[in-house]
Amino acid sequence: MKIGVILPAAEADGPGETPGWPAIRSFARAAEAQGLDSVWMFDHLFDQTDAGSIQGMHEAWTIVSAVAASTERVEIGTLVLCTSFRSPGLTAKMAVSADEVSAGRVILGLGAGWHDPEYDAFGFPKDHRVARFEESLRIITPLLRGERVTVTGRYHRTRDARLFPPACRTIPILVAGEGPRMLRLAARHADAWNTAWYGVPDDRLARQLAALNEALEDEGRDPGRMAKTVGMVVRDPGVDAPAEENGFAGSVEELADAIEAYARLGIDHLIVLLQPMTEPSLDRLGAALQRRPDLEAGS
Repeated sequence: MKIGVILPAAEADGPGETPGWPAIRSFARAAEAQGLDSVWMFDHLFDQTDAGSIQGMHEAWTIVSAVAASTERVEIGTLVLCTSFRSPGLTAKMAVSADEVSAGRVILGLGAGWHDPEYDAFGFPKDHRVARFEESLRIITPLLRGERVTVTGRYHRTRDARLFPPACRTIPILVAGEGPRMLRLAARHADAWNTAWYGVPDDRLARQLAALNEALEDEGRDPGRMAKTVGMVVRDPGVDAPAEENGFAGSVEELADAIEAYARLGIDHLIVLLQPMTEPSLDRLGAALQRRPDLEAGS
């Protein structure tokens, strides 16, 4: 099971302000030094709380490309790129360019988007988000596979579109989603699927895995050929969080056991959101992995 971490690139991830590039680069390199398999970037223009306050966030693709040039081994994924923010053709083109910079380490995670304040502020349409997402996948997926693409859709159009230069490899596409339509789209188009956020594995995760397998069978795909990824929240002991928020806050030994539980479920890639997103928290995750040699990153 591979192990990855979310990169700190939002105001909530830093010491009272949005982390600067030096801090993000240092965190990514520290994750690589710990032996982790991947680093992941959220894609938001900003975050607005229920109370109306705004928290700043860096643009995802810029950070992905910078991390790609600043690391050597870790995979670099988006969890997930909002297809509403960029045209599907441009998204595919950017993925190929970032993959070139990374020497073949990009995972293109895609989602339909959900945070209405971003849409309202920047004028993105909020209607039919899943339908728009489906049309985007119909363009992005074949473009990344080297095909010529003509789509006359309700929301997007291409005419004999093709990527020059083409991708040098098959860039894996990940789709995140839990509803029936999103699961169907993942089963139809994606190489990997994500569900989040969890502490220890629970009944909700079991239901989601069962629903994914059903969607894969409906699409005629072998469930064993879809990579299953799960987002896990890991808080250092003493970190405050809302009582209803999912998350794990046990000892290093208990964290090692929780990671083992995901591996026993057949999860292919565990993506950890650390709270706080600091290098000491990375060290703590690394210590948990060292206590389970059979679960070290990359095993």
